[in-house]
Amino acid sequence: FRLLSQDLEGLQLCLACRSMRRAQAARSALLASHPAAQVALLQVDTSSISSVIAAAREVKLRYNRLDYLYLNAGIMPNPQFDVKAFFKGLFSSRIVSMFATGEGILTQKDGVTPDGLQDVFATNLFGHFLLIRELEPVLCHAGRTSRLIWTSSSNAHRSAFDLDDVQHRRGARPYSSSKYASDLLSLALNTRYNKQGLFSSVTCPGFVMTNLTYGILPSFPAVLWTLLMPVFWLIRMFTNTFTLTPYNGAEALLWLFKQKPESLDPQAKYHSFTSGLGNNYTLPRKMDIDVETSDALFEKLLRLERDVREKLKERAEESQYPCRT
Repeated sequence: FRLLSQDLEGLQLCLACRSMRRAQAARSALLASHPAAQVALLQVDTSSISSVIAAAREVKLRYNRLDYLYLNAGIMPNPQFDVKAFFKGLFSSRIVSMFATGEGILTQKDGVTPDGLQDVFATNLFGHFLLIRELEPVLCHAGRTSRLIWTSSSNAHRSAFDLDDVQHRRGARPYSSSKYASDLLSLALNTRYNKQGLFSSVTCPGFVMTNLTYGILPSFPAVLWTLLMPVFWLIRMFTNTFTLTPYNGAEALLWLFKQKPESLDPQAKYHSFTSGLGNNYTLPRKMDIDVETSDALFEKLLRLERDVREKLKERAEESQYPCRT
């Protein structure tokens, strides 16, 4: 919506969504406010290897180049909410950090995809990585730049990430691990692709009230959030991370759209902020990442990519030449 409101001549949007029903609803809403907009739809499920490859194939058939690729698919499945810690933090000096990062009050129970990958890892990180790899022909062109813009989180913590367990099979904080890994991956992508004109940046929307946020308290009555909203608005007077609405949370996404990628810091996360008076702005904050770890993660993802492609090839051969008895 905010991109269309910029009145950019020739802008073509493609909404890549898992649910086509929700995609159609989003497209209809955009066209209702911007009837002349060019808004296409594409079905993709980043947790599915075959879906990502099929979607990338479709993109390459439709477009000969992509200028911007926003990477914001993400899940936090089966959140386990510590009610006691929540109310204890609500009346402590930790309240801002608790809401902004979820640290100390949230864990998740992960699942496994049909491809044998951890669900959060596949959806939030690996599916995006594979999509980028598949779209290299339309992202990398000599003489012009293209942009990757990730939606990360202030919940991205080094303490949740283990280079020896990048899928977070043994932990209880897969969401935090996946978001920290996306921060690392963005740095690695810049190291490898900047010379080909492809630049990667990371954003944080702040604390936004979305379906994912509401889903954190599935057993709580909806009225609880209504009662908490005045508290959130009050907190905003003392901290700028409580953006609260998707419109405000998208500030950094829009700001990056307008910047020259060469001027951006590859080790900074660009945060959406909202002042107590409701003014939106963007500021960079250094990420707790390093080149060595980002390179190591990239190599592990490359090896995993080779493995999943080999398995897809084997499946295709088995379906083509089934065993006969």
